[in-house]
Amino acid sequence: MEPLIRVGEADFDVGVEVQRVLAMADTIGGVVNFVGVMRSNNDGRAVEAMHLEHYPGMTEKALAAIAQQASERWSLEAITVIHRVGLFKPGDQIVLVVTAASHRGEAFQACEFIMDFLKTRAPFWKKEITAQGEFWVDARSSDDSAADRWQST
Repeated sequence: MEPLIRVGEADFDVGVEVQRVLAMADTIGGVVNFVGVMRSNNDGRAVEAMHLEHYPGMTEKALAAIAQQASERWSLEAITVIHRVGLFKPGDQIVLVVTAASHRGEAFQACEFIMDFLKTRAPFWKKEITAQGEFWVDARSSDDSAADRWQST
């Protein structure tokens, strides 16, 4: 199973991506997807827009490594990770993770694992645009804690 990893400015269609995954194998019994969207506030501050940057080549490699780790932990039929970069407005889709397995439990766990590691291990940088100016977003300790919990399981 070769995961689909895509990083770029183009938006995605969740339904199309899920159907692509379902067409891969008739042994799939569960598909889980997560869609991350830009919100209009962060830490009590109204956010008008966000610019998301990445390190081309290295980002795709990091996402592929995360997908590989997930496929080694769980018996998966498919993995899709699509992450957008560029300028976003509140409500815009940013990231899609789709996992498929014979049983739902593995698909749910793998999807959550990929998101937890994506937030902490993939080279992305966010700059929020607010009425008060532009601010780079620092990493959150809660994201590190979410990823760390997988180290002991």
